[in-house]
Amino acid sequence: MPKSPKLPQGLPSKQQVLDFIQSSEIPAGKREIARAFGLKAQEKIALKALLKNMAEEGLIDGKKTAFHRMGGLPKVTVLRVVDIEDGEPIAEPDNWSPDAPGKPPRLTVRELKGKGGKRAPALKRGDRILSRTEETQSGWVAYPMKKLPARTEGLMGVVEIDGSGKAWLAPVDKRVRNSSPISDLMGAEEGQLVLAERTGRSERSGVKVVEVVGDPLAPKSFSLIAIAKHGIPHVFSDAVHEEAVAAVRLKLSQDKREDLRSLPIVAIDPADARDHDDAIWAEPDGKGGYKAVVAIADVSFYVRPGSALDREARKRGNSVYFPDRVVPMLPEVLSADVCSLREGEDRAAMVCHLHIDAAGQVENRGFTRAIVRIHHNIAYEDAQAAVDAGDAPEHLTNLWGAWKLLAEARAKRDPLELELPERRVVLNEEGQIAEIAVRERLDAHRVVEDFMIAANVAAARALEAKTHPVVYRVHEPPSREKLIALRDYMATLGKKLALGQVVTPGLFNRMLKDITDEAEKAQVMEAVLRSQTQAYYGPANAGHFGLSLGSYAHFTSPIRRYADLLVHRALVDAYKLEQPKPPGSLPDTTGLSDKDRKSLQEVSDAISQTERRAMEAERDTIDRYVAAWLSGRVGEVFDTRITGVQGFGFFATIVGLGGDGLVPVSTLGAEHFRHDEAAQALIGEDTGTTYAAGDRLKLKLAEANALTGALKFVPVDADGNAIEPRGARPAPRYRKPGGKPKKAGKFTVGKRGRPGNIRHQERRK
Repeated sequence: MPKSPKLPQGLPSKQQVLDFIQSSEIPAGKREIARAFGLKAQEKIALKALLKNMAEEGLIDGKKTAFHRMGGLPKVTVLRVVDIEDGEPIAEPDNWSPDAPGKPPRLTVRELKGKGGKRAPALKRGDRILSRTEETQSGWVAYPMKKLPARTEGLMGVVEIDGSGKAWLAPVDKRVRNSSPISDLMGAEEGQLVLAERTGRSERSGVKVVEVVGDPLAPKSFSLIAIAKHGIPHVFSDAVHEEAVAAVRLKLSQDKREDLRSLPIVAIDPADARDHDDAIWAEPDGKGGYKAVVAIADVSFYVRPGSALDREARKRGNSVYFPDRVVPMLPEVLSADVCSLREGEDRAAMVCHLHIDAAGQVENRGFTRAIVRIHHNIAYEDAQAAVDAGDAPEHLTNLWGAWKLLAEARAKRDPLELELPERRVVLNEEGQIAEIAVRERLDAHRVVEDFMIAANVAAARALEAKTHPVVYRVHEPPSREKLIALRDYMATLGKKLALGQVVTPGLFNRMLKDITDEAEKAQVMEAVLRSQTQAYYGPANAGHFGLSLGSYAHFTSPIRRYADLLVHRALVDAYKLEQPKPPGSLPDTTGLSDKDRKSLQEVSDAISQTERRAMEAERDTIDRYVAAWLSGRVGEVFDTRITGVQGFGFFATIVGLGGDGLVPVSTLGAEHFRHDEAAQALIGEDTGTTYAAGDRLKLKLAEANALTGALKFVPVDADGNAIEPRGARPAPRYRKPGGKPKKAGKFTVGKRGRPGNIRHQERRK
């Protein structure tokens, strides 16, 4: 980008930076700002500090490659058309974070040009567009660059037939409010779960069925719903399968491989683990410390850059885990077999050699490619039981001894400690729910976790020392804006949060430790969690705030994360670990390709998105299982905790089980409730009755919709009876045009087929 003659040369002021970011025709990152103002070496260092200060002050937001004014938008971003006003499309950011302050900005969309400058077809509600954005005096404006493919969200649903015989698609996504008319059933029957696609440009044109999934409440339907809704690739092509089979045939050569088969390396995993990509070993060094090995499946040996296998893994980004299935990043012949570190079998591994001194400080002794033979695959619970009983074998005793040193060093580092229970869905042989429980947190989990963290840090620092590319796992400190919101919230509890000091994880830990009341502690923990930024992958290091680490990369799970595979390839280059050329058509290199090096930022952004997609899909599926589990317990009263408060009501989760449900403000009684945003509470204007985030209370389960995963609670009085809702009146009997209300098989059809009026009638089936 050429220097602009209008800009003064030299270190800019804060206002000059803001003006440049807003007026730049391309995304403006640190490099573009430095070039525009003609900065030299020392001035670039000063610019880095200036931009950091501006971010902490809440003036700018974004990554180092593309800043934008805080509260604004990236220069180029994806938008979704939400309305048409006076013939002009109005759009909002497609991925606006629910944690972001305020409402998403609305942009007026200028005319979308087609090929050759011709006018393109008019945009409609729901269209997604890649656009250049600009903030003007009259508001935000979007200049479309291209129209993006439509998402499939909301196009999976249940077939319903109204009184006139018309077919409707009732969505299984609780964010989609209206049903769509079905123009072609393609043989689908009433009550069946189907996948559909739109037949025209507008929502009124309806949908046609393209695939019949079957019984919506049958085992395994919930994960299929999530896969379709989020557009998760789950079928491998023939070309990918063929390459996977060819990769499996590769022979393990001892050339440039360390032979570690004699070491009693163990893989400690969940009892239901579908793959085993890490194993550990340690022994005393005779000086109060330990020598240690972290062995990771050598996926880079089998998945070569540029291959069809690699392109598919890059597209998927990560494996997605559901209670009933896994959608793997790699074909099962690799992920569950050849790359999985299974007991008693020779396996290719990338090994991190560590030395843990008596103070728990870790020194990286280097990385090698090795052949390992896992001594034992053991479940967390079994390993813990053996150690607790005092009869654990020596290799487990050594691991616990080394971990105690790592734990002492971790305590000094003081990473963020939040108690976040993990729900576990246990299915029986028929695929039905046997149990939903909170996963127990054992020392065995912490042993493996701290060994993995040590290896991840070693990988990042090793690549830095050898000046090779790193895909960092970045967790930035909370933004100034979120910290101010947290400070204001703490003030409502009569507590202070001083923002003049350097914000560290330890600040939050001490704040939580000083709170003795468990209900209040839960409140504050929820608030601290909301203040945190979302972690992401990127080639620029900004540290890991939550772990209190300056450099961190993901190295330990290349079977299920593409980021780890890229780190392995970089280590192959850095330590000159290339293997002999394989026979056949597979690419020669197992290190980073030129394409990898040139596109690390783009790939990092893409796999950060696929990670979020997987998290949403997994969470949605768990919510559906929980709702299905609870559908037979509607009317029962549960102990709950408030997790979020809005003006229209609050959300609560069942203690020890999970499952977020809404309590509408209209059900809180005749009193009017005021929403105090700073206190994250609803406050009764007459009595002062308060419902605040973190509060524990008893609520009655009023609805549990297994198809959408939605729950609805109502408050109860001291006798366990539902409180009379404000303005209570008999529920109206809705009818669709051309017919009377009727029960359609398992579901009750409501007004225009809205999901809020669909209720499963066979809860105790």
